[in-house]
Amino acid sequence: MRIALGLMSAAVALMLAGCASGPAGEVATRAQSQLVGMPKARLLSCAGVPARQAEALGNEYFTYVQRPGYAGGGPSTSIGVGGGSGGVGVGLGFGLPLFSSGGESGCEATFTISGGVVQRLTYPAGSHLPSCAAIVENCVPPS
Repeated sequence: MRIALGLMSAAVALMLAGCASGPAGEVATRAQSQLVGMPKARLLSCAGVPARQAEALGNEYFTYVQRPGYAGGGPSTSIGVGGGSGGVGVGLGFGLPLFSSGGESGCEATFTISGGVVQRLTYPAGSHLPSCAAIVENCVPPS
């Protein structure tokens, strides 16, 4: 019983650790409050030119995109030569990925600007916050 409880506690701790986004995720979260009030010119200076811009109802929307790094596997081939115990062999292999890597999903950060200052910063649901941090890290003051 005691062993089962210990194993269950360890499993819960590992699951919770998997949910944590680490320091980079914290930067992305802090940016949502700390960048409100930032002048538009300063945002452009620290975050660069947005991937998309739009205007509606007197507001400007700047969307920055951080694409995930390529982590998926593709088809692969290999040739091998081996020998031992008096024999020699040559082989050819071909591989196909069967499962996706489940890697990072990237991020889109949209700033709402009104009156020349940032009013809001949003990330879509399910965004990979460490990827979002790459967008805002030059704008967020150190903690």
